[in-house]
Amino acid sequence: MTQSDTKSRFKAKLLCPAKSGSDAPWAFIILPKNASAKLPRRGRTTVEGTINGHGFRATLEPDGQLSHWLRVNEELLEAAGVNIGDTVTFEIMSVEQEPEPEIPSDLQEALAAAPEARAVWDDTTTIARLDWIHWITSAKQSKTRAKRISNACDMLASGKRRVCCFDPSGYYSKAFSAPKAAD
Repeated sequence: MTQSDTKSRFKAKLLCPAKSGSDAPWAFIILPKNASAKLPRRGRTTVEGTINGHGFRATLEPDGQLSHWLRVNEELLEAAGVNIGDTVTFEIMSVEQEPEPEIPSDLQEALAAAPEARAVWDDTTTIARLDWIHWITSAKQSKTRAKRISNACDMLASGKRRVCCFDPSGYYSKAFSAPKAAD
């Protein structure tokens, strides 16, 4: 699949999240199924694109329905000159090379303490590392997150390169979903 194969153009309404979780305003869209289907994976995927002609780069999140959703932060809203509630034109395509994910500090510490796990981690693909991080950060409770980090180090140390039994799309496990829109 080439980068141009993943290109899509569509219009979407900038939705306001029911629970924003921060003081800064932000919006989101759920990608049309046909635009999402052109992307290389149903899990987290980085795209380049434009919103009303203004360029951006962002990581799409899985919506649990075999599609993706995009968070449009305050900075991008302002730069593109758009507001929550506006219907805007998007052009997106997957990036040529998925960027290296930021490793959460608790996982970094655990990998530093487990050299065998770190060696396998360093030898995996960017997508595999993205899935490991996604699996760990998707834990809803700190106790579950700590257990996943411990399990990840054990699995990696044993030579396992991909996280087992993790659905990065959230479709089968219903682990992921797009935000709920405010009324």
